[in-house]
Amino acid sequence: MRKYLLLFLKKYWVLLLLIFIKFVLQFIFINPVYELHRDEFLHLDQAFHPAAGFISVPPLISWVSILINFLGGGIFWIRFFPGLFGVLTLLAIWKIVEELDGGILAKLLSGTVFVFSIFTRLNLLYQPNSFDILAWTTIFYLLVRFIKDSKSYWLYYIAIISVIGFYNKYNVIFLLMGLFLAFLFTKLRKVFVNKAFYFALLLGLILFLPNLLWQYNHGFPVIKHMRVLRETQLIHVSSLGFIKDQLFFLAGALPLFVAAFFAFFNHSEFKKFKVIGLTFFLVMVIFLLLKAKNYYALGLYPVLFAFGSVYLEKKFPTKFLYISTIYLTINILMFIGVVKFMFPVLSPEAINERKEQFESMGLMRWEDGKNHQLPQDFSDMIGWKEMAAHTFNAYTRLSEGEKKETLIFCDNYGQAGALNFYNRGNTPESYSFSTDYLYWIPENLKITNVILIGKYPDNKVVQFFDHIEKIGSVENQYAREKGTSVYLMTGANEKFSEFFYGEVKRRRLEMDCF
Repeated sequence: MRKYLLLFLKKYWVLLLLIFIKFVLQFIFINPVYELHRDEFLHLDQAFHPAAGFISVPPLISWVSILINFLGGGIFWIRFFPGLFGVLTLLAIWKIVEELDGGILAKLLSGTVFVFSIFTRLNLLYQPNSFDILAWTTIFYLLVRFIKDSKSYWLYYIAIISVIGFYNKYNVIFLLMGLFLAFLFTKLRKVFVNKAFYFALLLGLILFLPNLLWQYNHGFPVIKHMRVLRETQLIHVSSLGFIKDQLFFLAGALPLFVAAFFAFFNHSEFKKFKVIGLTFFLVMVIFLLLKAKNYYALGLYPVLFAFGSVYLEKKFPTKFLYISTIYLTINILMFIGVVKFMFPVLSPEAINERKEQFESMGLMRWEDGKNHQLPQDFSDMIGWKEMAAHTFNAYTRLSEGEKKETLIFCDNYGQAGALNFYNRGNTPESYSFSTDYLYWIPENLKITNVILIGKYPDNKVVQFFDHIEKIGSVENQYAREKGTSVYLMTGANEKFSEFFYGEVKRRRLEMDCF
């Protein structure tokens, strides 16, 4: 046993070192002043409402949330799983290099460039993006295997991973569209006369059917979600800005990117893989036409790190040790130089002292197209505990009898998720008309009191209550929720419950009809 362990360590010590570094960075690159992100609260709440689909995202992340709750639901596990998906992506890159007959230096180079890059930033938050990158990279790995030996079973594996990717984030459809078009322009078009290709499609459809039926039964909310996204966020995205952001993301990996395309189109050994290069360009064109968010394209890059590293190793066999050493040194130094901008390591006060630097890099620009005091993601990680404390304070003012007829209601999903995370077990579950919470509101509650989080209610709501008192508001100037108030509304008459559920029904119908 000891002999085999030593052989394993000898063969994989570089990979194990990179995995260790990846996990360490995962936990040290978040300043304790920051809490969870509003999206993370939502995904954690989905564990308590299992379903084949959700308004906001497909269901895979809810299954991971169930596992996180089983493990205790602590911050460690919330940070662990996106880090794990990042590590598995690193492993997929390593395996692609192996399939290309790359040596240890090519593995070290591609792995290090991946670890010390924007991808570690992406893996900080518990969102579908981390698994999305893993799914794309795994599909490319399986494609490399299929190109090498033409075994039909790789098509089935690609179908399975694609479906799992769909269950995580529908973004993978753009990769498949690009692959389909790229196949048409290469010798791989012969796959379309392979019956295994159609059996793989059928397998994928069967596996995806539960979520497809959920979408159908709810009026395909993904279409409404995309329409709202386009009208409220993507409208501020420009093609030039998208391309500039890609160059920023690739800053430390640009040589590998260029080397990969030399490999696809100028190296005889790699020309059979040019479908990957074509896929990159086709997916980029799709994203540019759709005015996609900048990070949607990140799944295209890890495979290029692998190809670029192996190409340089084969092109400069005697000098690659020096080339890779210099490159790694420069890459790590560049990474260190941008850590304070890419990661939430600085306090809000420290960021504001460097506000002009952050603005010059476009990091203060939010989805509304305007500059703010903090990067949007960072601002979304502040103020939640303060809000939860005010809500708990409001709840404790009620008698035991009043608590049984109390609804905690929020303006948005971030508020509801944060209150459920911090106050679960001490207050009733919080709800909202926002995203998935609209469907989680229980039926036929008798509502006499409401703890409202958000803006002061309008007159058509105020008329139902005997008394409304402001308990407190979020005062942290850097929080996106700054000014959000907590109101204790008591003594609702009998007509309020009818009014409230009428509003629930109306909004659900609007959502179902998209």
